[in-house]
Amino acid sequence: MNFIEELEWRGLLKNKSEGLEEALSKGTIKGYIGYDPTAASLTIGNLVTIMLLKHLQLHGHTPIILLGGATGKIGDPSGKDAERKLLTYDIIDDNIAKFKKQFANLLDFEGENAAIVLNNEDFYKGMDVFTFLRDIGKNITVNYMMAKDSVKNRIENREQGLSFTEFSYQLIQGYDFQHLFETHGCTLQMGGSDQWGNITTGTHFVGKAGGKAYGLTCPLLTKSDGSKFGKSEGGNIWLDAEMTSPYKFYQFWLKTTNDDLPKMLKTFSLKSKVEIEALLEEHLESNPQFLCQVLAEELTIRIHGQEAYESAQKASAIVFNKKLKPDFLQSLSPSDFEMLQGVLPTFYVDLFLLNNGIQVDNLLVNSDSSLASKGNIRTAIKGKALSINAVKVDTHLQTINASNLIHGTALFVQNGKKNKFLGMPYATTAEDEIVLKAYYEHHKLNEEEKEAAAEPVQNADGLIDKGYLKAENNGNVLTAKGLLFCTTKFDVQ
Repeated sequence: MNFIEELEWRGLLKNKSEGLEEALSKGTIKGYIGYDPTAASLTIGNLVTIMLLKHLQLHGHTPIILLGGATGKIGDPSGKDAERKLLTYDIIDDNIAKFKKQFANLLDFEGENAAIVLNNEDFYKGMDVFTFLRDIGKNITVNYMMAKDSVKNRIENREQGLSFTEFSYQLIQGYDFQHLFETHGCTLQMGGSDQWGNITTGTHFVGKAGGKAYGLTCPLLTKSDGSKFGKSEGGNIWLDAEMTSPYKFYQFWLKTTNDDLPKMLKTFSLKSKVEIEALLEEHLESNPQFLCQVLAEELTIRIHGQEAYESAQKASAIVFNKKLKPDFLQSLSPSDFEMLQGVLPTFYVDLFLLNNGIQVDNLLVNSDSSLASKGNIRTAIKGKALSINAVKVDTHLQTINASNLIHGTALFVQNGKKNKFLGMPYATTAEDEIVLKAYYEHHKLNEEEKEAAAEPVQNADGLIDKGYLKAENNGNVLTAKGLLFCTTKFDVQ
């Protein structure tokens, strides 16, 4: 298959300029897509158009990534009912740096047709407003710009309207294409179908400059139920591991519906037509979950790497397996537990108490809503429902110490089949201990003395988060863990 045939089979072709196939058949070309840095990360929605660049490169052509250092300062009105919130220049620069790191894993930057990364802010350095209006603005009429749907739709909305800032967006994007044509010999612009108007403005600019250029778009990807692709119940699925963990990314693909599997495999997998059709033929009806695993594995490795994929697999096993074995938990690495912190509920285990040895009921009280009291803990133990590191707890008198931490990293606690949570060690700081001692001295006062004495005013937010203090009656008081820490730490001294 050639490039166009590839896109057609994968469902990635919506519009294309007349003559594009002929131009592609004559030799290699350069094609670009622009990405405005409106967020700190690309999303899997962006990944759809990135696949256009990837297939362009796989068919021997050169992909250009154009980062919108200039256009990102204005905002594209296409598909928007209201004007975008403008970002500061520092945020835009920071987002661009993050985009570059993400693209490094998505395209090949070595070889004869190595991918090129450019910033359109560089196109306008040293250009004053008069030069822009004289040399660029003269190439397009207001009538032409007004005819674009992205402009018409906003102007017809009298309440919202369209600022001159956003109105000028297609003028700048059009010149981007002209500049790339003149400086890099780029003759193709691609994007989502909502960008067709801006793309044809670019081909118009190239024509005014005496050249011939082409446009190509892919459909906006939707799920089988018609909903927008690229979001989960929690919002966007980002490519940045800090914004969407590899575990959540992996789980997103595992939840692909049977109806959506053919489309998602064709859109995002780099497997060949023969391979994908064979997978669909063998598994779509009999074992669609296998196809979800194939898709999740390929994409998680491509975006986050092999190690993150393996950690996501282990995290999934812990979350969904009802019976875990000690050997499996011991096989987990500190990075696996780091990922699990974003997946399972977490409580903090005081390292000082742990080093001294702490009784199970003191350790776990209020660690989870299912263990809100020592009575709950003893009931769970009696029913053989409570385990630590996949080993059943036989008595509430059992002592847990630092040696029980898996690789010195965490305790894995399970109450019944569904309640799973992590105990992460925390070492109090000198500042923590000053605050806790003040609350302990206040705690030891009798009721009359407490009424007369002011509550400690130190910043206690961190100690509330760590479980040493809790809010009560418009103030803060020591929790059972906090009180145990204070009596053990301060009374002995």
